[in-house]
This record gives sequence, C-alpha cells and structure tokens, in this order.
Amino acid sequence: MDWWLIYLLTGAFVGFFAGLLGIGGGLIIVPVLVTMFTVQDFPADRIIHMALGTTMATIIFTSIASLRTHHQHGAVDWQIVKNITPGIFLGTLGGATLAGSMTGQLLSIIFVIFIFYAATQMLLQFRPSPMFQLPGKIGLLLAGTVIGALSSLVAIGGGLLSVPFLTLCKIKLQRAIGTAAAIGFPIALAGTIGYVANGLMQSETLPNDSLGYIYLPALIWLASASMLTAPLGARLTHSTKTVILRTIFVVLLYGLGVRMLISLI
Repeated sequence: MDWWLIYLLTGAFVGFFAGLLGIGGGLIIVPVLVTMFTVQDFPADRIIHMALGTTMATIIFTSIASLRTHHQHGAVDWQIVKNITPGIFLGTLGGATLAGSMTGQLLSIIFVIFIFYAATQMLLQFRPSPMFQLPGKIGLLLAGTVIGALSSLVAIGGGLLSVPFLTLCKIKLQRAIGTAAAIGFPIALAGTIGYVANGLMQSETLPNDSLGYIYLPALIWLASASMLTAPLGARLTHSTKTVILRTIFVVLLYGLGVRMLISLI
C-alpha cells in the first residue's frame, strides 16, 4: 500500500488547521498514525508511543511554518515566548519520560479523554474571561511546565492549553494564537528529544527506520506537506471568519475520538 500518500495527505490537512487555529495538529495525526501503524503490524504495546513521538517531531516543522506567518503579522509576543520556554522544556521532557514508562493502553485512555475535551472546548468556543495580569518569570516558568507536561503526553503543540492561558491573562485572541504557535516549537523540540531518548532503550523491538519512538518515513512525508499548508491556514486566521472550518475540525475530532474509544473497548 502507498503509505507515503496517506502520510502526505494527512500532513497537508493537519498543517492547514495548525496554522489556522494555532495548534500543533497532534489530535489528528496521532489517531491516524495509530491506525496506520496497527495495519503495518508494528509492536502493539509501542504503537501509541511511536504515534506520539512521530507526531511531536512533525510539530517541529509545522510550528516553524506557522509561527513565521504569525510573526509577519506581528501576532507573536516574543517576550512571553522567551520567559515561558524554560518551563516548557522542563515540563515537556518530564512528560515524555513519564509517557515512556506508561502502558500503551493507559496512554491511549489519556489521549481519548483529551481529544473529547479539546473537541468540546472548540465546539463551545470557550474563551476564559480576561481576569489576571500576565505573571512574571516565575509564574510563566510554572505555567510552561504544566503546559509542556500535558502537551507531551498527548503530542500537541500546546495551543489548546496556551491560548486559553494567554487569553485569561488579557492577551488578545489573535496575539494569543500567534504566540501559542511560537510556543509550539520548544514544546515539539523538547518532546522529540524525550521520545527519541526513551525509544532508544526499546530500539530492538521497534521497526526499521525508527529513531527512538519516531518513525522516520512518516515524519518526512507529514512534515513536508504540513510546512507547505501551515502558512495558508495562518494567513486565513488574519483575513476571514473561521466558523465553518472550525466546525469541520470539531466533527472530525469527535469522530476520531469515538473510533479510538471503540478500539479501546
């Protein structure tokens, strides 16, 4: 079967929505990779780990393409990115290490819970009312640690967590989305390092062409396509309303969540 074509189409789709909504696209990529890796007879107890690791590596490229466009529109607060990044690295590395010690079933349950949470949040378009001033360096360090840890367990770029956090701290929505896209890069980088390091200890049981928990053929095609389409989505954020596209994305998330839930049961 031409797996590369499915990887390519998935990357193009995810890259577009990553740029549009300021997310890393992991909530789409992970279920797709779980299905594909299962069909390819990868080790059953490591499939979710490989899906998470490969997705994290893909988000590196998605976030670069997306943040570049948001930066061109002046929508990235680089001071926030600078102060939150140390916590992001600490939390993401810790989360990836924790994921490596979990069973595939437990990781899958955590992912399914989060995908339903994310879909519901987007469906209701929940935005916390601005209530607080942006915290100082210590506060951003702690926030980054929490965001990074949760993001690495479900392989997301952090947008679904950092956008509400920044909105709560009185950052305007478009600037919050742009800043979240930039924060996605250190999340993805630290998460990739963590999944590679933990996967290397299981290298004898993993498929050929794997680097730790990252399956390189999937990464190459996913990243190539997502880097082309992420800027398109990012530009659309600043030019049109996104209600219809957001609805399509939410429906897809619910469908993927239900499918994974059924497979777990």
